[in-house]
Amino acid sequence: MLKPNDLPIVCLPIDLSDEAAATFVEFLHELTEAFERHYCAQLMRYYHPNDIAQGDLDRTPESSDPPF
Repeated sequence: MLKPNDLPIVCLPIDLSDEAAATFVEFLHELTEAFERHYCAQLMRYYHPNDIAQGDLDRTPESSDPPF
């Protein structure tokens, strides 16, 4: 008998065309960016707790590489 944890969290289609796969990945990137914009303050508090506690939000990141 299947238990809830035995089921996949996400069911992805198996036979996408190249165009559909590219469109799907683009959608996921946009969704991630929207999520990061919406929860920006919370994410910054989580990943940089000392920076926020010290009011050091105006400094530039050490790396200029994009996060993805």
